[in-house]
Amino acid sequence: MHTFHTPLDLVRERSPERPVALVRQGAVDLAARWFRKTFSGEVLYAVKANPSPWVIHALADAGIGAFDVASIPEIELVAEHAPDARMAFMHPVKSRDAIARAYFDHGVRTFALDTHEELTKILDATGGAADLNLIVRLAVETSGAAYSLAGKFGVSALDAPSLLLAARRATQDLMGVSFHVGSQCMRPSAYQAAMAQASRSLVRAGVFADVVDVGGGFPSVYPGMVPPDLAEYTAAIDRGFAEMMVHETTELWCEPGRALVAEASSLLTRVDLRKGDALYLNDGAYGSLFDAAHSKWPFPAKMIRAAGDGSSVLKPFSFYGPTCDAIDHMPGPYWLPEDICEGDFVEIGMLGAYGVAMNTRFNGYGAVDTVAVEDAPMASMYGLAPRSIPTPRNDNETVIKLSRPRSKKRRRR
Repeated sequence: MHTFHTPLDLVRERSPERPVALVRQGAVDLAARWFRKTFSGEVLYAVKANPSPWVIHALADAGIGAFDVASIPEIELVAEHAPDARMAFMHPVKSRDAIARAYFDHGVRTFALDTHEELTKILDATGGAADLNLIVRLAVETSGAAYSLAGKFGVSALDAPSLLLAARRATQDLMGVSFHVGSQCMRPSAYQAAMAQASRSLVRAGVFADVVDVGGGFPSVYPGMVPPDLAEYTAAIDRGFAEMMVHETTELWCEPGRALVAEASSLLTRVDLRKGDALYLNDGAYGSLFDAAHSKWPFPAKMIRAAGDGSSVLKPFSFYGPTCDAIDHMPGPYWLPEDICEGDFVEIGMLGAYGVAMNTRFNGYGAVDTVAVEDAPMASMYGLAPRSIPTPRNDNETVIKLSRPRSKKRRRR
């Protein structure tokens, strides 16, 4: 992977024709080491957030030894690039063939489920294996999340006790509970509340959990979406764990995705046409900007011009992608210099999570080059000094307020 000091250096040297993913490997390393130091349990990276091989390598090099996988291709990816890692198949619905291949071909022993039918399927596909780690996914409240994941997965509080008891009886190894409070969770207390709900289900079932998996949902920072310090999340989880009815050897797990990789990549796009307040870019909703179009996610943006800075006066723009589909539209607003024009480049930041993972090849577009850059991300939850990125205010010249973790000693179980 070729390395440039800054995106401007790339623009001046290459003036790239295709969109470019700008990789900041140090940001992954910093986030991984923060979680390993601060979270009082085992950290499993949620591969779906960014399945790039360089991410798997970087996390493994930073000491992340376990991965949350959701499919056989993700299992094969981890097996290739982090062969010594442990994998947990945490998708609650899997085909029998996928379960068998995971167990027999790749040594996966941890499987999530949220129904009696899925439990039966796992047992049948593994030949009644006795060395399974069975993790029951519970449905919990997700009101504190920017993107709710409620409704599709998770056994209800009413039905949880019987499933927990069945899973406990089905394995001689670990039985646990998991949940997901929703993506980009903005309330640390949501984890503590979910753990209290999980504890009540365990008590009603009359079983102890060997694993409490608090899932993902750990946030990153975006314009207008600044969460509390990440240390407040781990502190809330510690409080919730201390209050649960668990035994002394119960393991605590988490599955961060966004929080580990969001800062690690941005996207360099080129303006192919300006039409009033709309900029037509060479990447869009069918490429790496799915969330910008369909979830209206507020990504930061900055103009990059080979000849130098543009106007100091900013104005709001919307983006259109390169395909012929009218829904290939990112409404923004994105505050950029008022004199931006064809041939300028726009860097869209904080796309390390779910950017390249959602990329398609619709209309023949979507191919992205990848280079490493050495400058800081546009914003950081980990104390990195960010570049100043303007966001809308009366004078149009404010910068993102950053959340920074506080140093705190943590007790490990």
